[in-house]
Amino acid sequence: MIFLTVGTLFPFDRLVMAVDEAAGKGLIKEEVFAQIGKKSSEPKHIKYAHVLDKENFDDKVRQASCMISHAGMGSITMALIHNKPLLVMPRLKRFGEHVNDHQVGTAKKFEELGHVVVAYREEDLPDKIESLRTFVPESRENQALEVTAKIKQFLDSLQGQEKN
Repeated sequence: MIFLTVGTLFPFDRLVMAVDEAAGKGLIKEEVFAQIGKKSSEPKHIKYAHVLDKENFDDKVRQASCMISHAGMGSITMALIHNKPLLVMPRLKRFGEHVNDHQVGTAKKFEELGHVVVAYREEDLPDKIESLRTFVPESRENQALEVTAKIKQFLDSLQGQEKN
């Protein structure tokens, strides 16, 4: 089963309906279950819920062979923690899907690191979904010590500026 999740903050009909259309055309061979958010258009060819509670959401993640999502950090982190191949499509401001285009940068960075597959356009989804079948995400190392050292270095530099 492919688990499609778009979060609950903003609708993401462009992604949901593109996946639904691909399923309707037989371009997706596997069952798809989607969490589509509260104010979304309702798909015709895939199973869905508007919102899942945490227990049901976690169960869908465990059951999924792979995931499709917006390029939000929560979804990306969830897929990485559970070692699920993930296809992301960034939300775009011009379509009213978010307040800015920060998800494009997130998608590009995680794609460069080998953690996700990215579809930047709806037309790319069928091929990208097919590539998920063989995609193995690079493992993500916890870099808490390196991040802490950089923050300390930054704070120390600020303290040095105050003395001047």
